[in-house]
Amino acid sequence: MLEILARERVSATFFLVGEQVRRNPTLGNEILAAGHGIGLHCDRHRNLLRLTPWQVRTDIARAQATIEDATGCSPSLYRPPYGVLNASALRLARRHGWRTLLWSQWGRDWEARATPASILARVTDGVREGSVLLLHDADDYSAPDSWRRTAAALPRVLETLTERGLEPVAP
Repeated sequence: MLEILARERVSATFFLVGEQVRRNPTLGNEILAAGHGIGLHCDRHRNLLRLTPWQVRTDIARAQATIEDATGCSPSLYRPPYGVLNASALRLARRHGWRTLLWSQWGRDWEARATPASILARVTDGVREGSVLLLHDADDYSAPDSWRRTAAALPRVLETLTERGLEPVAP
């Protein structure tokens, strides 16, 4: 993804998962060095509605510490797993001054049946100025090799945005 974005001179925001950063400690710095933004997603990709308030606090705190330790950067954006907030996560985000950012278009690129064409169609259908696109750069929590289909769709997604007079910007 980083290579495609660099080639197309587009910046994006990557919402990081703590356990992935611990497995690949250089990931966050690679993203930052390429000129992209970093947001906090979670530590382990779990539905917050199934967690107790203390589990939510622990998950978010661990993700924040992991990302900050690995990058020296303190995220200002937060996106909960599955786009599902609960009161504990919302309070924490507000307390930290994080902007909670969901999405308006998603490629459903994590699904096993997703194809580059379906990802393109879903993520660009109805896209307009101010739209927030959701795509995934890994398949840790999705169908095997789903990131490859996303990578195959990404150049055409960016081309479609340009054709529609839209300029990708990272929040």
